[in-house]
Formats: sequence, C-alpha cells, structure tokens
Amino acid sequence: MRRVLLPHYLSDAVPPEQAVLHDLRGLSMGTSWSVRLAAPDAADLANLQQGLQQQLDDVVAQMSHWEADSDLGRFNRAPAGTRQVLPPAFFDVLSFALEVAHASGAAYNPCAGVLVNLWGFGPTGRYDEPGHTAPTPAQLAQACTSIQPQTLALDAATRSVCQPGALQLDLSAVAKGYGVDRLAFYLQSQGYHHYLAEVGGELRGAGIKPDGQPWWVALEQPPERAAARAPEPIVLALHGLAVATSGDYRRYFEHDGQRYSHTIDPRTGWPIANALASVTVIHPQCMAADAWSTALTVLGPQAGLRLAEQQGLAARLLCRNGDGTYTETLSSAFRSMLDR
Repeated sequence: MRRVLLPHYLSDAVPPEQAVLHDLRGLSMGTSWSVRLAAPDAADLANLQQGLQQQLDDVVAQMSHWEADSDLGRFNRAPAGTRQVLPPAFFDVLSFALEVAHASGAAYNPCAGVLVNLWGFGPTGRYDEPGHTAPTPAQLAQACTSIQPQTLALDAATRSVCQPGALQLDLSAVAKGYGVDRLAFYLQSQGYHHYLAEVGGELRGAGIKPDGQPWWVALEQPPERAAARAPEPIVLALHGLAVATSGDYRRYFEHDGQRYSHTIDPRTGWPIANALASVTVIHPQCMAADAWSTALTVLGPQAGLRLAEQQGLAARLLCRNGDGTYTETLSSAFRSMLDR
C-alpha cells in the first residue's frame, strides 16, 4: 500500500484550455534533464527547448568543477589573495551553500573540493581509472586543515570572493538542484505555470496536468529495496514543491574489501559510514532540498533528524539495520504532509 504526501498549499489555477502534455529533454551536468509541460499544441517548443538548455549551460559555465574555464574553475586555480567578481547566480548559490555549511557545522561544505578529488570523485584521478588508490590518513588530515568555510571571504557589495590559497570549491551538491530551479524560473518567465522539471532525478513541480491530476512522483528508494523488508513506498504531489534524495548507493568504489561512498564527511575527510541508505528532503526550492539532503546524510540518523527539526525541513531518513531491513525516520514537517 502506498502512502501519499500532499503539499500544505494547493493552488486553484488550471492549465490553459486545450492543453496537452509535452515532453522536452536534453543533457547537462553529466546527466539528463527533462520537462513535462501542460500547454496548448501551439506552444513554441523549439525555442522553449533552446531556452531551457541555455539555462543549464549557464549554470555549467559558472559553477562546474569539471570545466576548467568555468568561473568556479578559474577561482580554484587562482593565486592566494586573488579576489574574483562572480556572476550573480554563482554568488547567490555560493552564499546559500555557506549558510548551510554554517547551520550544519560544516557537515555540508562547498570548500571540500580537495577531498572530493583525493577520493577520486572529481574530474581527474577518478576512482574508476586504473591506478587509483584511496588516500592515506595523513593526506586526509592535511586536506581537512585547508577547507574551513570561514576562510572564504565573500563581499556582497562587490559580489566577489577572495581565494585564500589552494582552496577548491565543489558545488556539485547544490548546483544540480539550482539547475532545476533555473528551469522552473525560466518556464514561469515564459508564461508556463504547469510543469514538472527534472535534472538527474531531482525534481520540481508546479500546477497540474491537463487531466486535473498533480504531478505524482514516487520517492526514491535504494536499489536493493525489492529484496528487503522496507517501509511502504511514498508518492508525492509535486505542486509548488521540489524533492531531492541523497543516497550512498549512487556512486562508490571498493578498495581492499572496503566500500567507499561518494558522500564525504568534510569534518573527518572520510566517506560516510553511518548506515544511512538515503535522505530525501522536500522543499519549495530544489537547491535547498539538494544541499540539505547532503548535510543530513553526512550527519547521520540522530544528528540529521535534530537538524531537520531545527530547520523545519520535511525530511525522510532511511537507515539500514544490517539484516536486510530498514528503519524509516520522518521529521515533523514531513509527517504533517502525509495523508492530510
């Protein structure tokens, strides 16, 4: 039996007359994106597709740690003491990322790019390339001394940031969610108010479908769920909401019999090992759902739930018990949306 999540606010706006479903798709950020749209047949889909792609291309040009000539790439290579003026979107995303870093006690840290690279989850020296080995404790300890968020000096008046020296930004845990928000903002600006936007599995929805139904989505489950006694699945009406899930099963490698997740605890330098299989966060902004789901995953079941309650986050934490079963923990805000 499925459980149902409903938003607290339901708009009475309906799609235009003669609206039908349209599907637009593309590639960006090393993954795919899609938009499902309720609009008339006469909609200018070719120009809309181009505009949506441009939104994500702009995010990549500013915030990608994979593109050497991105604004982020240039900052990461800048000499110590260099101050760089950032595009407005980059500055806003970095400012928000630092807010989450502060609130989470640096469990989420946009300054931890050096750790991502050491573990082989960055653009070079990849974990899936021949010869890659896990970093040594000494390397991790040294890296952890140079990634403190407070060393990053942002100046809102000039929209600039100073490179303290060899600091490596990595916004991969927030930029994809921001990309979803950019798709949503662009659709709204073009007069489209009934859509489901997605980048790499993270989603944001607004309005309803032509048949009057909301955009129903199933919350992500770990891939081994079919063989486990897991909680009943949950479907969510994405109506003015976004959803993001952080899971330890997405990317990992094994070394000397040890499994290393791509989610790294910036406080210790090590991949997480706290038994959390996944964390899902529901929020009006996908950027926020993206960053908070990462922070809660790193904190673990108890501390993660405490932070979710402090921040008023709708969060679901799914923890492995070690016997093929799961323990599901829901925040108060999440529970308030269940079968209202």
